[in-house]
Amino acid sequence: MTLAEFLAWEERQEIRYEFDGFEPVAMTGGTYAHDRITFHLQRALNTRLAGTPCQPAGPNVKILTPGKARYPDGLVTCSPIKPDATVIDNPVVVFEVVSEDTARIDRIEKLREYQAVPSIRRYVILEQKSVAATVFERHGKNWTAYAITEEDTLRMPEIEIEIPLIELYESLDFAAGQIA
Repeated sequence: MTLAEFLAWEERQEIRYEFDGFEPVAMTGGTYAHDRITFHLQRALNTRLAGTPCQPAGPNVKILTPGKARYPDGLVTCSPIKPDATVIDNPVVVFEVVSEDTARIDRIEKLREYQAVPSIRRYVILEQKSVAATVFERHGKNWTAYAITEEDTLRMPEIEIEIPLIELYESLDFAAGQIA
């Protein structure tokens, strides 16, 4: 299946699929922690980006990487978006919430795919079982990676905002193994 064939096929489907370059991959359900982290991410982005040319989206819209289609958990674009858009052009920052099942794909495959999209300047992988993230940032053709934890702030100068990482994990108490 080609990417064009996938995009035409996906329009007729009731559930979301990513395209890994070879075949459709069904987007399965997640955990409560995943849901909370993505909710807090969207809230933080909406609040901080209000009144700027940049706007958040995800996880119900896709981005295209070379030969593939992905539904990141969150993204930010500074390009206009049509209300009926299903594909977001020119994402600047992309977020994935990693799970045991998606770790290899998020950390290796999607990293390479997102690095191949010139508009993406930062890729943030948020951990699901602890307050931590791995941040990849573009410097010309090179990328650097670093880890942040609950004491740190996620700085995103390309969209001119900062978010204390702990804010994305509000109500999740990993030490107690339960929701706070």
